[in-house]
Amino acid sequence: MIKLDEAIIVEGKYDKIKLSSIVDAVIIVTNGFGIFKDTEKLELIRYYASKTGIIILTDSDAAGRKIRGYIKGAVGSGRITNVYIPDVFGKEKRKTKPSAEGKLGVEGIDVETLTEAFRKAGITASEKSTRSDITKLTLYELGLSGGSNSSMLREKLQVSLGLPRQLSAGALVEVLCTMMDSRELEELTEKIKEENNGI
Repeated sequence: MIKLDEAIIVEGKYDKIKLSSIVDAVIIVTNGFGIFKDTEKLELIRYYASKTGIIILTDSDAAGRKIRGYIKGAVGSGRITNVYIPDVFGKEKRKTKPSAEGKLGVEGIDVETLTEAFRKAGITASEKSTRSDITKLTLYELGLSGGSNSSMLREKLQVSLGLPRQLSAGALVEVLCTMMDSRELEELTEKIKEENNGI
């Protein structure tokens, strides 16, 4: 398992499942062309590009190239690394027929080939030895979810960290894990509560 600081951008949930067995990293799914209309997800991708850098890993077909090009253009500044998978012809096991171009997508590429694609792009493991301990339960315990003022407190936290305002709890946990541990989050949350008369 390779631990990466950068967020990885993939097209679909099956790509994410495949990558999760190889890398320990934040993996953002574009839902194919859905990224063209998903401003919140694009804002999150921009955030990662500026803070940790992003890795774009799309399929090697025309759709994958179009999504890759769109993200590169939409992100603008920030660190972007492109990882390319080779053209491998075939059909994914879960599908009844091959894709339009007959090529395997990220989910169908074997682990060795994917690992080699990362190596060729110069992607190396993170220097950090441990993963943050923040979970959805942490958010609940700190009043950032499940309470009457949770959404207001969460929004103030996100603004203070320079994050998009409308993040789901799951996305917020992923982002916070790249920034701090639960003790630091608790201190920051208490500070925000004090500044805002205990919301």
